[in-house]
Amino acid sequence: MGEEAGNALRSIPAVQTVLRAMGDVDDVPGVWRQEAVRDVLENLRRRVRAGSPVPPLEALVESARARSRELNRPHLRPVINATGVMIHTNLGRAPLPEAMMQHLAEVSTQYSTLEYRLEEGVRGSRHEHVEGLAAELAGAEAAMVVNNNASAVLLALSTVAAGKEVVVSRGELVEIGGSFRIPEVMALSGARLTEVGATNKTHLYDYERAIGDETGLLLKVHQSNFRQIGFVDSVERAELAALGRSRGIPVMEDLGSGVLLSVDIDGYQEPRVQDVVAAGIDIVTFSGDKLLGGPQAGIIAGRRDWIQRMKKHPLARAVRVDKMTLAVLELVLRWYREGRGSDLPLWQMIQMPAERLRERAQIVAAELRQRCPGLALDIEPDWSEIGGGSLPGTRVETYVISMSLPESQLTALERTLRQAPTAVIARVNRGKLLVDLRTVFPAQEHVLLETLVGAVHSIDVGQGKEGQS
Repeated sequence: MGEEAGNALRSIPAVQTVLRAMGDVDDVPGVWRQEAVRDVLENLRRRVRAGSPVPPLEALVESARARSRELNRPHLRPVINATGVMIHTNLGRAPLPEAMMQHLAEVSTQYSTLEYRLEEGVRGSRHEHVEGLAAELAGAEAAMVVNNNASAVLLALSTVAAGKEVVVSRGELVEIGGSFRIPEVMALSGARLTEVGATNKTHLYDYERAIGDETGLLLKVHQSNFRQIGFVDSVERAELAALGRSRGIPVMEDLGSGVLLSVDIDGYQEPRVQDVVAAGIDIVTFSGDKLLGGPQAGIIAGRRDWIQRMKKHPLARAVRVDKMTLAVLELVLRWYREGRGSDLPLWQMIQMPAERLRERAQIVAAELRQRCPGLALDIEPDWSEIGGGSLPGTRVETYVISMSLPESQLTALERTLRQAPTAVIARVNRGKLLVDLRTVFPAQEHVLLETLVGAVHSIDVGQGKEGQS
């Protein structure tokens, strides 16, 4: 480091100097103001060592104020999902109804009946709040809830098949998000994997031949996040259930993204939980925050004797759900019981007609054209996706607001939207920024518009030819 850089480093003001110049910042606590100043000055030192000059104190103060506001905001915060991906894993999966939030607030900010029976005045079980509803909706003898479906699979395997063989088709040894693989969770449970059939075809006789004295479970894994087409075949769940009964071996199916409503989207039909139970499957596991449209949870439904054993397993305590999850999940299941499952936000998005989305897009686009005359935009037909490893390959017709910009401005616009006070997450495709209102709540449209306008102006979009709807 040369003498000039050394002098520049020594001229950087002290933390306390910048703090005093900052003063109060929008009620930001002192701890965040102090950390912001340290961050700004540390970044400045790196730049100075690389040859940059030291800016005036006023500039450092403004940078520290901006950084303190950022630090003062919770890291987990709401965004506007304009991607059209309805169960967006990175953005929190299924959104919950606002109507349920008052109950959640009351349960979480006060004491509750989490493990207490008011009638008898004695200790109760947290399972009691949802197990009756979940079992009834699934058409099962019993049910229980854990913190996610991976835990549900792990608990079920650990309870039913630890130290025993589990027979599963090679075509169903799936991997879900986060590199969670069926063979690995099976090994963790203490069960031993016995693969049968081929990748593309498995027959009933494959299972029959594999069953032996050490067989503890027949496992079927629904292909909820991928599809096989062509020369493929698998064993129907009713056939597998009948085989299990004849041999005295329990049969389990991991549905992954379970659904209670009838689904026929883009020609693809998803098996309902209650139909799987009715087919004779002893244990069924599925998610709460995918097609069910509720909070993150893993739901296990099936025979009472197996569910009771799972509740007593030591692992059950490690994967149990908290009061907030139970509070919301109970209300979600009540909506299904009352025939209002299709009113959940996820299903409202799925069912929204493309023409309605076109009308909404035209209103937003008209205002955007008026306030950003240099922006080239169109309203184009496109496709929304279910997402979240659900209904693989299915698409729902939609219309998007499409903005065409040079590549550098396109990148800047997408980044600016992500970094806005209320972040907007949009898609970039075919050299355009696409905004799909299917996943934008009507109450968010004003903020979306203001954020789009501010972002377009901030990157100084030049005059361009406007598209026509």
